[in-house]
Amino acid sequence: MIQKKVCMVGTFAVGKTSLVRQFVESVYSDKYHTTVGVKVDKKVVAVGEQDVTLVLWDIEGAETGHELRQSYLRGAAGYLLVADGTRPDTIANAEALQARAEATVGSVPFLLLLNKVDLGEHWRVDPEELARLRALNWLVITTSAKTGQGVDMAFATLAQKIMGD
Repeated sequence: MIQKKVCMVGTFAVGKTSLVRQFVESVYSDKYHTTVGVKVDKKVVAVGEQDVTLVLWDIEGAETGHELRQSYLRGAAGYLLVADGTRPDTIANAEALQARAEATVGSVPFLLLLNKVDLGEHWRVDPEELARLRALNWLVITTSAKTGQGVDMAFATLAQKIMGD
């Protein structure tokens, strides 16, 4: 069986751990637990006729690309940048984190997940900022770790990109 390392990258409290739990276990908890270091989970997904085990590295939050530990990223086949749609600064920080990740692992597939779309009345995403990122060929998906919206699709899309489909 093929295994591919996928890293979850983003600032503190954007929902990286909750997204992984929703994807792997179909569970959501309102309790916030800070990730210290890295937590590793696995899930098998089908990509075409092939089963692929995604080895998910949930990396502790970093405010800047400089704080992102390179050692956690090494060997990643792809990564999910996670930002909180209610906190625009996390979207801006995602650019610095993406630059650091690319400097470490090269040009591997990644997606930007705008999490917490279920908090519609608090949503603070600038459409012009998203248009700018999409113009840079960033694939942006809105997700909710709480409701599960977009979660399976995001991981499946990244798995397909990693496998070259």
